[in-house]
Amino acid sequence: MDNSTLYTAIEEKYKTLGEKPETYLKGLLHAKPINYWDYVEVDTLLSLQKPRTDFKDEEIFIMYHQVTELVLKLMIHEIKQLVYMKHVNEDVLIRKIQRLNRYTAMLITSFDVMRDGMDYDDYNTFRATLAPASGFQSAQFRLVEIYCTRIENLVNQEGKNRLPENPSVEDYFEHIYWKDAGINRQTGEKTLTLRQFEDKYLDRFIGLAKKVKGSTIEERIQSIQNPSEMLIKISREFDCLYNIKWPLVHLNTARHYLDKKGENQAATGGSEWKKYLHPMFQQRKFFPSLWTETEILDWGKENNHL
Repeated sequence: MDNSTLYTAIEEKYKTLGEKPETYLKGLLHAKPINYWDYVEVDTLLSLQKPRTDFKDEEIFIMYHQVTELVLKLMIHEIKQLVYMKHVNEDVLIRKIQRLNRYTAMLITSFDVMRDGMDYDDYNTFRATLAPASGFQSAQFRLVEIYCTRIENLVNQEGKNRLPENPSVEDYFEHIYWKDAGINRQTGEKTLTLRQFEDKYLDRFIGLAKKVKGSTIEERIQSIQNPSEMLIKISREFDCLYNIKWPLVHLNTARHYLDKKGENQAATGGSEWKKYLHPMFQQRKFFPSLWTETEILDWGKENNHL
């Protein structure tokens, strides 16, 4: 594009907005050039680590979780485009789900930082200062779930047995799989970790589930008539990566730090982590219609779904 054509295009852009192009060009004349550190907000980003102890590896622990939250934000950025598009074709679904698979693979491989990147004794000392905070309280993790699948797919079999007839969205959230990590179903007593989490986010989760009903990623895939083998393959891959492989890596990392020497230590959030973290207990599936009955029954038993 030559200078004349470029200037004409700029004029048209601002005239379309009802603005005078000259005003914006004068502003550009005096604007400072952008640099990397300001554009990426490097100084702000590097100032967000605030350890509670003097153990050096606590800063690694904080940064790891901050990186995880950024990757989850990348995923939500892609997912929301699919959920809120008026019409989604198969090519767009394939492209976006392939991106989700890459991001989830990053989350899986990044657990090496947690498992092998911190001193065992130091971690088991400074972690006591973090209670009742827990990765359980990651709202973005729950948002991914709500955007990806119908809420009933986030209730395991035990929860489904407790549901009333014609359950509401609120009923599903009362029996959603992750709540079992923080509630005694016999007494109804909740951990502080769960109470804090619900106070801050539960209304938002319920509102979002109602808003995206009919347009989750699961339902977008179901809207495609005669889906290609590629769409089915990468959708199953995403389901397996996010709902089997990632939880299992998380579980094995927890075993490394909490039960390496047979200590069977409690999680900072107070959950029965050996049970709660396993995909066989969670039974979370984004796209159940893409799996056979046998695969669903064996969910998480063996990592042979792909």
